[in-house]
This record gives sequence, C-alpha cells and structure tokens, in this order.
Amino acid sequence: MNELLTAVRAGRHHEVPPLVLGLDRPGRRAALAGLKELRKEVRGWDWQRRDRIRKALLVAGAGCHTGAAGCAAWIGGRDLRDWTRSPYPLILASLKDRDPAWLGDLAHRFAERAALSDAEYTFVGELTRIARVPLPVTDNLVVGWSELVSAARWRGRTRRPLADILREDPHSPALAARLFEMPELPPQVDFYDAPDARDNWPGALCALVEDGALDRAHLVARCVIRLMRGGRSVDQRFFLAVLLRLGTTEEEEDRHLRDWTAMAADGITPVASYAQQVLVRLDGRGVLSTRELADVSGAVLFRQEKKLVRAQLTLLGKALRRDASAADELLPAVAEAFGHEGIDIQERSLKLVARYLPAVAGPRVREQLASAAAQLGPLHRETVAALFGGPVEEEAPEAYEEFLPAAPVLRRQEPAPGTVAELVEEVAARVKAHASERWIPASAVVDPSAGVTGFERALDGLVRLARTDREELTASLREALAGVHFVENGLSPYMIDPRSISTSHGLSVVVASLLGLVSDRDRAAWRAKTTVSGADACAHAALNGVLLDRAWEAAEAIAVGEVPFLLATPTWHTGAVDAAELVERLRTYRELGARPGPADFGQALLRIRRGGGPEGADVAAVAEALGTGEGDRLAAWIRADEPVAPVLRHPATAVSRPSAGNWWQRTETGARQVLLATRERPVILREFPEAFRRLGRAQLPRAQECYHWGPERSSHWTATLPEDPETMAAWLLPDLLFAADQGQRGAAGFLPALAESAGEVGGATHLALAYGLGARHPEDRTSAVDALLVLAAGGRLDGASLGRELAILVDRDLVKVNRTADALGTAAATGAYRTVLTVLAALLPGLLAYEKTPRGLGDLLCVAAECAERCGTGGIPSIAGLAATAGRKGSSQTARQAARLLATFPAVAEGHGN
Repeated sequence: MNELLTAVRAGRHHEVPPLVLGLDRPGRRAALAGLKELRKEVRGWDWQRRDRIRKALLVAGAGCHTGAAGCAAWIGGRDLRDWTRSPYPLILASLKDRDPAWLGDLAHRFAERAALSDAEYTFVGELTRIARVPLPVTDNLVVGWSELVSAARWRGRTRRPLADILREDPHSPALAARLFEMPELPPQVDFYDAPDARDNWPGALCALVEDGALDRAHLVARCVIRLMRGGRSVDQRFFLAVLLRLGTTEEEEDRHLRDWTAMAADGITPVASYAQQVLVRLDGRGVLSTRELADVSGAVLFRQEKKLVRAQLTLLGKALRRDASAADELLPAVAEAFGHEGIDIQERSLKLVARYLPAVAGPRVREQLASAAAQLGPLHRETVAALFGGPVEEEAPEAYEEFLPAAPVLRRQEPAPGTVAELVEEVAARVKAHASERWIPASAVVDPSAGVTGFERALDGLVRLARTDREELTASLREALAGVHFVENGLSPYMIDPRSISTSHGLSVVVASLLGLVSDRDRAAWRAKTTVSGADACAHAALNGVLLDRAWEAAEAIAVGEVPFLLATPTWHTGAVDAAELVERLRTYRELGARPGPADFGQALLRIRRGGGPEGADVAAVAEALGTGEGDRLAAWIRADEPVAPVLRHPATAVSRPSAGNWWQRTETGARQVLLATRERPVILREFPEAFRRLGRAQLPRAQECYHWGPERSSHWTATLPEDPETMAAWLLPDLLFAADQGQRGAAGFLPALAESAGEVGGATHLALAYGLGARHPEDRTSAVDALLVLAAGGRLDGASLGRELAILVDRDLVKVNRTADALGTAAATGAYRTVLTVLAALLPGLLAYEKTPRGLGDLLCVAAECAERCGTGGIPSIAGLAATAGRKGSSQTARQAARLLATFPAVAEGHGN
C-alpha cells in the first residue's frame, strides 16, 4: 500500500496498475482510504503539482475501488479529469483481474454519467467487450460516440466519408437508432441542408439502412413521431431530411394520415410544407375525406406563411372542381383566409368563394361566409356587397383600446445572502454556469443570472461574509468549486482582460483571491492593467474595465477585512442606487471608521439620480452634513443635473440626403453611418479612478467592429450607468449599426434594459431603437420590439421621432425595409396598433417618394393598413405620396396595400389630396 501511495505522490502513473494488482481486497480498501485523503489534500495545491499526480491518482483510485458504483463515481470525478492523453488504458490494466459481471456493471453505471466524451465512449466499449455484455445504449454514451465519429472524420489529410466511419463501428446501428429517441440531438450530429448532400448524418444513416444495419420502417415511424412531437428547429430539420431520403410508401402515408394533418397545422414551415405535399397525394388517391380536408385547411389557412396558404387554397380549388357539392363543407374553411394579412391571399380566397357560392345548398353556410367576409377591409367591401346581395352586416365598431405591457416599475433588489451556505450556492451556480460543458440539452439550460443584480448580490455577500466567516466561506467555496478550471489551474488571461470580462469572471477574480490563488503582488500587477487606453479602445472595454476594477478592489478589501459591505450594490433591479440609501451606507462607514473604495464609491455615484427637485436637494443636504469627503462629493454630484457624458444630437428631422454634416461618417465603402458623439465631462476625469476616466472623455462617432456583446457579457453595461440611457445608447450605437448593416448577432440584447432605465430618453435612445428594429437577426429585432413596448407603456416613446430616425437609416441603406416591417408588425400584433401607426406615419412619406420602390415597402404598408383598420386614423396626419402609390397601374403588393391603407383615410381617398 505504501509503495502504491509513494508512486502516486511521485506521479508515476505507469507503475500504478501492477502495484494495484499486487494488493489483496483488504489492501486495496486500505489504500483507497489513503487515496481519498490525498485527493482532498491536492485540492489545495497549485495546478502544476496537481497535474503531476492527477492521472496516477485517478488510475489508483479506480483500481482500488471494490464496488462498481464507487469506481464509476471516482473515474467520473471532475477534479481528476483534466488530462492531455486518455488514462483509460491504464484503468483497464488495473481492472484486468475483475469479474466480467463486475466490469459489465461498471460499464452500465459509467455510461449513465453526464456528458461523456469520445475517450469515455471508447472506455465503455472496451469494458463491454471484455465483459462480453451488450453496450449500454444511453443518451450520454451517444454523445461520446458522436464526438468520436466527428473526430474520426478529420484524421489524416482528407475528410473521410461519414458513412464509412459508421460502418467501421459495430455499435453504430444501436447508437444511431438511439438518436431518434433522445430528447435533443447532440451538437456533433451536424446537419447542413444542402441539395443532394450525402456526406452528412442523414445521408450516412440512410446508407446504413441500405446496408441492412438499420430498419427502414422503424426509422420512418420514429421520424414521423419526432416531427409530430416538435422541438428545436435544427432537430426537426434533421428528422425531416432523414424522412425525405428514406421516402414513404403509400401504405405508410395512409397509416399516418392524422400525423400529416397535425404537422401541416402546427409544424415548422419545412415540416408543414412536406406534410402538405403528402396530403395532396392522399387527396389524389381519395384517402383524404372532405371533412378531414376541411379541418386541416382551416388550420393551415390560419398560418402566416403565404406559400403554405396558397398551396392549400390550390388543393381546396382542386377538390371543389372535382366535386362542387362539397362547397358546404369546404367554403367555410376557405373563408379562414379572409383574415390573412396578404391582400393577394384575401383576393384569391374571395374569388374561390365567389366561384362556388352558387353550389352552396343552405342559407346557414351563406350567412357564415358573409359573417367571415366582414373581416375583409374597406378595399373589398364593394365586391363583398355584390357577392352577398347587399351590404354585409358589420359589427358596430368598439372604442379602440391600445394594449401595452404594464409600465415598468422599479423592483427592489433582494439583500445579499446572509449565510455561507446560501452564498456559496449562488456563487457556485453563477461561476459554473459560465464554465465550458461538453453537452447540455438546450431545454435543460436555465440561466441562473437574474440580470446584473444577481452578480452584485453575490459580490456584496462575499465582502460581508469574508469579514465575519472567512474560514467557513473559504472551505465551502473550495469544496463547491472543486474541478472548476480556474480553481484548479489559476485565472486565465482572458478572465482578467477588460476586453473579455463578464460578471462571472468578476466573481471568479474575487473567489480566486479569497482562496489564496492570487498573490498580493499579482493582484496589484493585474489591477494596474485594468485601465483601457489607446485609440482602438471601445466603449465596451471601458465599461468592462469598471467592472474589473471593482472586482480587484473588492478582492483587496476582502484581504484587508475592514470593509463591512459595498456601497455600489444596487437598490433597484435596473442597477440604480437610491441616493438616500447611499447616504446611510456612508454614515455606517463613518461610524465604523471604514474607508470607501474609490472604485466602489465611483460606481455608486454613477448609479444614483442627479437633480431630482426638492427631494434631491434634501438628500444632498443630508449627505453634506455627514462631514466627510465622500458626503461632500455625493452632495455635489446630486446637485449637478447633467449626464455622465452629454450626447451631441444630430438633426433627426432631416430625411433627404445631406450634402454635409458632422453626425455621419463615410467608411471605405462609401456608406453613411449615423452615429452620435458625446462631450467631455471634466468631473469624471478629475475625481474618479483611472479605470473610470474614459467614461468622461469626449467620444467621437466611430464605427468600430468588436465582439463584446452577448446577454451574459453585456448585462453589466446598462447597470454601470442606469440613470443615463442616452449616454449608453450613444456609446453602443456602433454595435447596433453592425447588427443592422452587417448582421452581427446579439448586439440589441441590452435595449430592453435600456428602456427600463429611469433616466431621460431622447434622440440617442430612439436612434438605437431604430437600428434594433432593422437588425438582421430576429432575436435582435425582438429585443428592440420589447424595448419599444416598454417605452410606450411608460409614455416615453416619441413615435414620430422614431419614424424619422428609421427614415434616415433606410435612406442611408443601413436598415432594410422588410426587416423593419417584420419588427413593427410584431409590435402591432401585441395590441400596440396606434403606437406603431404613429411610427409608420412618420416613416412612410420618405419611402413613398423614392423613384424605385424599396424592397419590403408592400409589407410595411400592410402593417400600416392593419394598424389603421384596427385603431382608425383619427389624429394621424395624411401620408404624403400614398394616393399616388395606390393609383399605380398593375397589381403589385405595394399598390394593393397602399390602396388598402388609403381606404382608411376617407377624405383623402375621395379627393386623392395627399
């Protein structure tokens, strides 16, 4: 036993298997006790010493466990799994005297562990081969197998065909079949939707079917079930691709009739389109009854995808031509399309009803169709009246009511965790959430962060409890974070770089210092590099620098142990600090003789509201009465009713192309980029720490592409200046420009938080919102819509100003009309029709004046017409150019929608006076 422990301490892992095999059962138990103590001991070592013995410790512990459950847990320990080469051959060597049944039990237990890698898949395969038992086909083992397959594709100089790799592994059939049972596909099962591509997973699986290794009928059934079940779009497309390659027989299509109708109604667009094609075949063979066709048509015609709706109307038209007596059942389904936003869809469905209305037998169906026709707008009223023999009865219009979300209300932040157990649980959750994981199903991922306030609570808790319960806190953190990379190996350079810092990294910096992983010398040296300087430094790095400087300062405060709590901990969910509360915190500091940290106090000042009328004046007087330097600074800061960095505004009313101006820039491509500058704020440069001073320097408008955004990384940006949304919007405009113009993803994620800021909003916020509404990616446009609705709910949105900003961006070709139409349509669909119409009334005149119709203008006019029909046009100014556009020859979507919108302005429509 002693010889084994000596070899492990020396890191001689190749000597471990024979030493383990030389021990009897009691000897292994005794050795295991010593190995467990050694495992606890090495957690406090530096990472180089741990690395030298990690593999030997893993192999020895696995060999000394006498129970399969304990052995599986030991091998899967995170703190033992950081190696450059797989240790599993050595583990197998140390287990070669075990009973095959024991090895089979170990294989099954280990295969159930989370997120297995390719090396672990190989290990389980060897265990089952030696034990002569079937491979335990688990979801986690499939993940490891898929990693192994992906790695094998790129070995050597050329890419190997995926089907060949699958054929080489005897376990592929069983594991491949498991793919169709998993809740979500692992990321290694990549799929690209290229025409006729065979060297991807769907093609390779179908090759196994051709070989007879997989049962075709079973896979068809599983694909249908998975498509019926729904799920992630990428998974749905995968199963659809497999099904398309396998094909379906007439008998299989007939058997799954109800499944196809459900997919056509509720599936994602590609799935619904395929199901619709199957239904066409079923109808052609007479399998689809009239009642079933009517039922599925009602659901499909309710969808927004025009291609699907047109195809369903075509199918209904064929059925009616084949048997006009089915009109009583099918025409009410056709009438579902009357409510579609597309004018061409409405006209097509109306023509179909008109053609087969004479075949309707009873008055009840006619009344039903006439009632449905009331959904059609003013543009179709004459046709409807002629079709049904007189004016269609319309319901008396109700008084319009705008539906907006509840106005944002400041929510008080919960205090820092009061016990070590609560704090450690929260800190560990936040730190581990940012750690790299091999594979976690998307449905299982829950963001533990509730905005930046969660980080602030944890940071404040670390400062408080390190002062009162340091020993317990340190021990608990070390145990809870065992195996986390920075605890095992020290802080990585990117974790202390202002260009890549996040709130999780900020906590890691403080925890690492608390655990003694950062020396005082290193801490001082690294903090000195916090300040971001140079012409290339962006606003994100400056804001990140503030966070990092505060983290280092908190780490130093913990080391000294004199600070009772942090001054900058937010009072409200936005990150804002109540000024009166800050005065009381300073009073407590004075009574305890504690010295405020410059970074902590500087951030606290940036988070309070300045001015504030008589109430603010009273708080300033109380702060001044403290008789401390910080109290005097706080009083002066409250009285100075001025933004951190005042924004220089651009002439937002100018829609035509300007010949000159200092609010836009010309890039190498000649595109004009609308950005804003901010003025210098001397008090920031003079009184705040070095890391804050870039916030007070004059910022010229500059399009600079960088990669700092993302929900987790940017959560602290708006909370740095929660009372200055205009300043923040101006600084982050380049992000939004690239999101709209070049398609960078995630840049608009900060907009809802910006809209919830209690500070004054103006031109910069509305310009930022305009960029967000025209962003390339839907998730960014959704963030902008959320921000728009929040501003409108609080009565802070200037719709006309937003419309003018959008017109400027469209004029500069920085925002696409079709994307803007999509975003505004989404906002209107929530019930904010009047709000959106106000925006469009200011946006449309400039677009209608173009000689060449912008792409997407018809969609934008459609949104405007929908809004006008819902809320009316009273108080909305007539839109210049609308009558001329509506009067164009032809039947373009733009002209149709312009006529539809024009019909909601009766006086203008009669005289064409716009």
